[in-house]
Amino acid sequence: MSHVFSRATGPLPRIATALGTEMWDTDGRRYLDAAGGAIVVGVGHGATEVVRAAAAQAARVSYAHGTMFTSDALEAYADALATVLPVDAPRVYPVSGGSEAVETALKMARAYHRARGEDRHVVIGRHGSYHGNSRGALDVSGRAALRDPYRPWLGQARHTSTPYEYRCPFPDSHPVGCGARHAAALEDLFRAEPVAAFVAEPIAGAGLGGCVPPDDYWPAVADACRRHGVLLIADEVMTGFGRTGRWFGVDHWGVRPDILVAGKGTASGYWPLGLAVCSGEVHDTILSTGFTHGFTYSHHVVGAATGLAVLGILRDRDLVSASATRGDRLAAVLAGRLAGHPHVGDIRGRGLLIGVELVADRDSRAPFPRADRVTERIVAAARESGLLVYSGTGCADGVEGDLILLGPPLTVTEGEVDEIAELCAAAITATVPR
Repeated sequence: MSHVFSRATGPLPRIATALGTEMWDTDGRRYLDAAGGAIVVGVGHGATEVVRAAAAQAARVSYAHGTMFTSDALEAYADALATVLPVDAPRVYPVSGGSEAVETALKMARAYHRARGEDRHVVIGRHGSYHGNSRGALDVSGRAALRDPYRPWLGQARHTSTPYEYRCPFPDSHPVGCGARHAAALEDLFRAEPVAAFVAEPIAGAGLGGCVPPDDYWPAVADACRRHGVLLIADEVMTGFGRTGRWFGVDHWGVRPDILVAGKGTASGYWPLGLAVCSGEVHDTILSTGFTHGFTYSHHVVGAATGLAVLGILRDRDLVSASATRGDRLAAVLAGRLAGHPHVGDIRGRGLLIGVELVADRDSRAPFPRADRVTERIVAAARESGLLVYSGTGCADGVEGDLILLGPPLTVTEGEVDEIAELCAAAITATVPR
């Protein structure tokens, strides 16, 4: 009997070692990590530079509370981040992961408006979105299956339309004009209630599997937020640090949010590290009256050293550009392997964030019944062949809809890209034959 409260419903293999894009269990079986865990691992498994940096910092100082000390590691990390963050005069608030980063950002937005003498408290997310599992993050998320068990605790946030081009909610304007339509729907909510912030992923991650919005979407939404005095929060937990072929997802459209949250690739899984980054203007406004907030492990000195080492590898090995190049190859090879497949509705994404949506009928785009558990069966088939993929369900209508998401380490080789595409296509075809 294990004393672990496992996240899995059945037995799991026991991990032994990992290097680059490969992992081995204690039975010696090899797995190709096409998901980076949960789209976490950016610089690859077994990066000794990161391990050494964390160990060296822990040997000097392993912990110092954020209200009592700053540190060379923290100051150096924030300075290095400032050169790549798409935020004006950024101020970095490090935390322990994406959910904590979102909670911090929501409080930043509330504190900002209070400091300005405005009682704005409503936060708007998007249908189908995912922003974390803590209560505030879950409330602004739009995935019904995750919200339903805890619905009595939720209800403060509002939700608006999502740029989901495969199932566009505005078919009469597709593809031109979608951004304006989404922005208009958002502005209707701005006019109805005292909105503090709008939270969205630049490119949808786990909820909608790499959905890329039309090019007019982010400029239109950013403009609407500015005109109504609503803070724009970019959730870069999955899309940040090179995942989509740019440093951050919003860089594809030149948008500079008021607040940005990050996690996952921030420390590439080597340390539980998230970031809530606000602009200098937001920071100074909040500090004029004070910020009632904090976590025991925020501003962690070893976390900062780890994050700085990861940032150095991303730069030194030009892994952001590599993500764009390898991502193009992965999408192209996968599309070739699955060309004409009657149950592959859409292959989408940017960089090394690629989603595959499975459908019962390509012409109508009708999803499989959730009871068929298509996603789970594909994940199992892939694992059986030694491939680890990430999954999503409920994309079509909140309940039905099947997704496979690929997000290997940015260090993935061309040969590994081809192997991922081959094994993924084989798992799909074995589960839902042509």
